[in-house]
Parts: sequence; C-alpha cells; structure tokens
Amino acid sequence: MTSTPRWFTDTSDGHSQWYIERFRTMEREGVDLGGEARLVNALVPPGARVLDAGCGPGRIAARLHAAGHDVVGVDVDPALIAAAEEDHPGPEWRVADLATLDLPGDPFDLVVCAGNVMIFLAPGSERAVLDRLRAHVRPGGRIVLGFRTDRPYGPAALDVDAAAVGLEVEQRFATWDLVPYDAEADFAVTFLRVPSHPKDR
Repeated sequence: MTSTPRWFTDTSDGHSQWYIERFRTMEREGVDLGGEARLVNALVPPGARVLDAGCGPGRIAARLHAAGHDVVGVDVDPALIAAAEEDHPGPEWRVADLATLDLPGDPFDLVVCAGNVMIFLAPGSERAVLDRLRAHVRPGGRIVLGFRTDRPYGPAALDVDAAAVGLEVEQRFATWDLVPYDAEADFAVTFLRVPSHPKDR
C-alpha cells in the first residue's frame, strides 16, 4: 500500500492550481455550487459541528459556516487549504491526511466527504480513512460521502470497509439532490451512521 494519495500521483503538475481556478471561475459565473451544503444543512440541527473531509478550496465548508455551523475543513493538499483560507475566511482550515486524522476538540455531528475524495485516497487506505472519520463523529452521527462509481473503489467496497470499522450503511442515492440510486448510476452518495451504542470491534 502506498501512503501517497492518488490526488498527487494520478494528476499532472499544476492540477491543484487548475482546480482552484476552476471553482473560482464557476463562483464568478454564478454556477450553483451549494448542492452538497444544502443537503448537509438539512441533516443537522442549527449550530452543528461539521467536518468537511477533503475540503479542497473550501466551497462546501464556507456555505455551512455561513449557515451558522461550526465547521472544520481538512485537506491533504496545502495549496487547496491556502486557497480556502484566502477565499473563505471563517471556518477552521487544516492540512492533514485523512488516513491519520487526529483533530482536537469535541466530536462532530456530521462528516461530509464530497468531491470524489474517496477515489483520490492512497490505494488501500480507504478503510483507515473511514475508521479515522468514525473516530471523530459522535455516537448517532453521520458520515456522508459522494464519489463516482466507475473507479476500482466503488460502493460495494465502501460497504465492506464501513462494516469493518463499525459503521452502518443507512441510505444511498445517485446524486446530492437525492435521486434514487440504482445499478446504472455513475455516482453514489452514501449515508453512514455511527451507532448510538457502539459495539466492540
């Protein structure tokens, strides 16, 4: 298992800056970039504590912060965190590898992991990432992940890894606006629940 995320190994030089400028351009053009944040906002109470895992340049965390939530955004890429700090002051931003994540403070009510983060992790680290995310969520809280299904790591593998670290698969949809999921879907949004009474693993 390599410890280097695919985000660095499977992309070309300059990809991070291209990604940053892509979303800056879409923001200027008025593209709706708030779908994931709207869903998360509907899942948590006012003033919830939310972790944006693999936050990129910060578009989701920024919207959740504006909605009144206590938000921390984490990404392995320092360039993306620097852009988030510049463009979206307010949330707490941190550079960290999700496979070894260890944040101080109270547990989160929900973790959102969007933007295909799961398929850009280091190969073989997916279960470790789920375990670390689970460790940061309060009992009864959720982890909501969205990623493409046309990669080697898909929903079936996610279900196996989730069960192995004590997470329950609660719901699955094909889009962030909750279109029903089926075998033909090219994207999956999965709701995982941290049990209210965790069993020993």
